[in-house]
Amino acid sequence: MKSKFPWGVVFIISTAAIGWTGSVQPAIAYVKTTFASTTEIHQEVDFKANPRRVYDVLLDASQFQAFSGFPAVIQREAGGTFTLFGGQIAGRNVELVPNKRIVQAWRANSWPEGVYSIVKFELKEQGSGTRLIMDHTGFPEGKKETLEAGWNEHYWEPLKKYVDQ
Repeated sequence: MKSKFPWGVVFIISTAAIGWTGSVQPAIAYVKTTFASTTEIHQEVDFKANPRRVYDVLLDASQFQAFSGFPAVIQREAGGTFTLFGGQIAGRNVELVPNKRIVQAWRANSWPEGVYSIVKFELKEQGSGTRLIMDHTGFPEGKKETLEAGWNEHYWEPLKKYVDQ
């Protein structure tokens, strides 16, 4: 069976909507379609800064604003929402492992309503610095080249200048 939606879709839903009655609320509930795009981006970037510094900058609104030059609002907990680059990017933190991993449901405001991709940042200590390994999956078809360029231009180049000074 083929889907008319070639990309992976993540639905962010309230716990009430799925009838959650447990005493511990999950950060988010998500369902990924079985028709996920095979398109993905894998990038690795080395920083002179340690993993804690890189992790902090990616999750602190004022530091994110400082390196990107655009407004950012970030709730720094699993399940917390974020808007970056003045609202051009929005999403939710799915998993946070301090100084090691950030997993986000991530979307550009130009994508169809309700379409989220998954971005995973792995931070590996490398001497006194950090190797950041980023995997971005489940984005709409035809967006790979634009996203690859955007990661370099709007994340890695200014982040490197900011944390490695």
